[in-house]
Amino acid sequence: MPEVEDQTAGTPEKADPVPSRLGAVLVRLVVVVAVLAVAGGGVWLVTRATAPVASPMTTEIPALQVVAVPIAVGSAAPDNAAVAGGGAQQTAPQQQSQPQNRSNADLLGNWASKIAPATGVPARALVAYGNAELAVRASQPGCKISWATLAGIGRIESNHGQYGGAILGGDGRPSKPIIGVPLDGSPGVKAIGDTDGGRFDGDRTTDRAVGPMQFIPGTWNRWASDGNGDGLGDPQQIDDAALAAGRYLCAGGRDMAAAGGWWAGILSYNNSTEYAQKVFGLADGYAKAARAVKVTG
Repeated sequence: MPEVEDQTAGTPEKADPVPSRLGAVLVRLVVVVAVLAVAGGGVWLVTRATAPVASPMTTEIPALQVVAVPIAVGSAAPDNAAVAGGGAQQTAPQQQSQPQNRSNADLLGNWASKIAPATGVPARALVAYGNAELAVRASQPGCKISWATLAGIGRIESNHGQYGGAILGGDGRPSKPIIGVPLDGSPGVKAIGDTDGGRFDGDRTTDRAVGPMQFIPGTWNRWASDGNGDGLGDPQQIDDAALAAGRYLCAGGRDMAAAGGWWAGILSYNNSTEYAQKVFGLADGYAKAARAVKVTG
């Protein structure tokens, strides 16, 4: 920090008594210490406020509330229903923070508000899933990712950003960080040592999946995305997380509209047939419910 200008410069020197000089030095020291304390405290507060805290275990596991449909792996892909803007259109992401896209954002918001009651998916989450579909279709048209598939994953992973009693806010962030169980090698759990120093999951011993789409920190580092146009990639922000999930599912030129491509994508997300069958049932149901609204609305 720049030094304070000496206000006595240019004036004749005076022989101050020693006690007076010592007093002035002590005063300056007190001021410096006080400034440093305030500055240090400010940094601590910012770091403390933004760092996630590893949440306690909870018996609320969204996946357990979903029934797996009896369908064979690779036999079919879920139904699909075009998101606002048209599934075949190569539309840019509907970044609500940018005025030039306001009409597109309004279109997506109106679409979400109409199908939310029919699907049971919060409108704010639907905006994120729909935006992710449009963004990925624009950059990877051959993938044909569906908002309904992303919604199926979002339902199983975090109940659309509402895991553990969290409330999904208008800014796309849950009211409290969504952080999964420790990946410590316990029965049914992979063993993944800490890769982020607790930056994303608040755990410096093992990794934990984070955010509405439950990304492992190491995976997020590779697929981090900015879905809401704020210049940041935040796994707790549902627009960012949904876009990252869409890009992840479309990796390697995968066609998510084809049976083989769809199953391969979901199983890459979670290598469990039961998990994929649950996502299938949800995605198929969401798409059909949305299609009915479009027909009758």
